[in-house]
Amino acid sequence: MTERPDRPDIDFVARVTAEELRFSEAPESGVEFFGHPERDSASGSERLNLPDSVEDDVTYHCIRVDYRIRSKIVGAGAPPSRRRRRR
Repeated sequence: MTERPDRPDIDFVARVTAEELRFSEAPESGVEFFGHPERDSASGSERLNLPDSVEDDVTYHCIRVDYRIRSKIVGAGAPPSRRRRRR
């Protein structure tokens, strides 16, 4: 899974499991990041018993998908630093 960006403002993680999964038609998928303020974003997945490109009418067994989206606001819209002060 992706580690970029460092110290994200949003870090979304999801896990999906299934005993069986079958696609009658392989889906087209993608992730887009847009809007304001500007940000550095990345996404990625780790899969168990499921290829990156699935095939039509194939049954996959005991699958797991871990998916992560990370995003950090950059530029003028960035929040103040979250560093803790040492006492």
